[in-house]
Amino acid sequence: MSCCPEHKEGMPMEHGHMDHSKMQMEKSSHHEAHTDHGHAMHGGANAAGDFLRRFWIVTVLLVPLFLFSMVGMALFGYEDFAARRYFEFIIASGIFFFGIVFFEHAKHEIRAGTYGMMTLVSLAVGSGYLFSAASTFLPALQTEFYLEISTLVWVLLFGHYLEAKSSSAAGDALQEVAKLLPKQAHVLRDGQVQDVDIDKINEGDVVVVKPGEKVPSDGEILKGEGSFNEAHISGESKPVEKKIGDTVIAGAINIDGSFEIRLTRVGASSTIGQIQKLISNAQQTKPTAQRIADRASRYLTFIALGVALTALLVWSFLVGETLVFAVTTAITVLVIACPHALGLAIPTVTTIATRLAVQHGVFIKDLSKLEVVKSVDYVVFDKTGTLTKGEFGVTDIQVFDSADLSSEERFLSFAASLEQHSSHVLAEAVMRHAKEKHVTLHKVDKFKNMPGKGVEGEIQNEKYLLGNKTMMEEENRFDEKSRKVYERYSKEGKTMAFLADTKKVIGAIALSDVVKPEAKEAITSLHRLGVKVAMITGDSQEVAQSVAHTLQIDTFFAHVLPERKYEYIRKLQQEEKKVMMVGDGVNDAPALTQADVGVAIGAGTDVAVEAGDIVLTRSNPKDIASLLVLSRKVYRKMIENLIWALGYNVLAIPAAAGLFIPFGVRLTPEVGSIL
Repeated sequence: MSCCPEHKEGMPMEHGHMDHSKMQMEKSSHHEAHTDHGHAMHGGANAAGDFLRRFWIVTVLLVPLFLFSMVGMALFGYEDFAARRYFEFIIASGIFFFGIVFFEHAKHEIRAGTYGMMTLVSLAVGSGYLFSAASTFLPALQTEFYLEISTLVWVLLFGHYLEAKSSSAAGDALQEVAKLLPKQAHVLRDGQVQDVDIDKINEGDVVVVKPGEKVPSDGEILKGEGSFNEAHISGESKPVEKKIGDTVIAGAINIDGSFEIRLTRVGASSTIGQIQKLISNAQQTKPTAQRIADRASRYLTFIALGVALTALLVWSFLVGETLVFAVTTAITVLVIACPHALGLAIPTVTTIATRLAVQHGVFIKDLSKLEVVKSVDYVVFDKTGTLTKGEFGVTDIQVFDSADLSSEERFLSFAASLEQHSSHVLAEAVMRHAKEKHVTLHKVDKFKNMPGKGVEGEIQNEKYLLGNKTMMEEENRFDEKSRKVYERYSKEGKTMAFLADTKKVIGAIALSDVVKPEAKEAITSLHRLGVKVAMITGDSQEVAQSVAHTLQIDTFFAHVLPERKYEYIRKLQQEEKKVMMVGDGVNDAPALTQADVGVAIGAGTDVAVEAGDIVLTRSNPKDIASLLVLSRKVYRKMIENLIWALGYNVLAIPAAAGLFIPFGVRLTPEVGSIL
């Protein structure tokens, strides 16, 4: 909420479930939108299973291949025979066939112009296999390393299985969200309950939700009363009481009672559908570090090709080594340079970070903004509904020492008794406070409402007045003590109500928009992180100053119209400050857009807000500090991964090319594949 609240319905958004492994195989454009390290990372459980199946088949084929190899003959002591090479060729061809998956993925990389890991793998495996096959049918070459290349395929299949399994374990955020919904709904049709698949329900259907079951889509309760667990949206595990006419959210768990619910938003327009749309869109974005890794992977492919060709020429023509030695060295370069680590450096981090964020009600619409969040200088909060509750509440009760109702509890019970007959917003605040304090109310006789002033009535045969300063002055109850209290709290921007008997003012109640208990902790955490805090509000200077003082806010802007908030964001930016704006995503849309990072907080069920780069479902400002911590840890881990991945290649490629052979270090293709 902001100082001039408006309501804005969440806009229906389209969503389609995505089979990632299929998309990876069929659409290079989708591949390009993700990372260029290969399709296994995004294949999920299906890809992991496929790689594991191929791995075990290759494992079985490796046994006879080893027995027919030169190494096997030497180990078991049997003599060479004419058909041995052909047996090797047949078995190795079978292994090559099960490694053809790399070539399929490489084809997509080449079509998309995103040469990466699969291109290098295919070159390494293909060149090794073809050279060995040529040796089989051209004895003059006298060369074979079927076993080495087959071992490479074997190791790479297992490596890709681990990557795909790791990706699956990290969790596809879309699948995580899909788990929030039941697979079927109990739909009332023609007076009968029918079990219908979740994708077959329609807007307007009436569904039955039994205890322990999940609500299939957003709707309105027609029958039933009980409580729901809405922690998947609110983050709060406390049950929420619901009755006829209340709305329920898709995925909410019915704790008790049986309900009949008319569905109002289904599919893409439901809460879960909107969340899935946000996540799906976010998956098409990349952090800057990811774009750097993508470029590095492409460059690495060409560098590896260049180094491999150079090694082949140098070792065979300049140094005078055998062709077998030179080819083996070149293939080792191609194998060891495969940018697995580089390609996985960022996606592994962002996949896990996205999943953790979703579980805590944080939806990052643009992953590149995580790198901006980590270095913001100012967090600017909209006051109403963000730092405060957005509703009047009792902040102070002042009972005068000489009063007949000297205890605060007795004073509150008399004030609330008078207010129970009023519908004024201040009366509602007093009643809420009395209910929280569990005070006993009294019977009121001769109740009278005086618009713009207050109320009066008799309690226990005594007349009492409850009203503002004007009422007290007109009734000659306003004395010097009352005036001092009024001036004190008015300076803080608070609204005052006084309780008086037939002679004098007994005490006063101060009311204002109540500061959220967690707001102080949030701002303390932000200061601890080295970030300054500003507040924008349409309220008066006095109100803004009071809240800013209470929360120890660095600076504030008062009397600001919603449509002018963006100007104050721009002022801070003109001071070369990176600014994060936190608002409700409705009235604050211009400011959220103007800020370096816009955060829509407290979006609740309407998560599909257009404004804001990040959406938080809870109206808890503490989540902002958590977001900063997350962004810094994510960025640090991304950079660490990039340094390790690049550092590995800086050492590994020269080693594979034979640069360290004079020092007694030589890498073979099978060692390169394991590395």
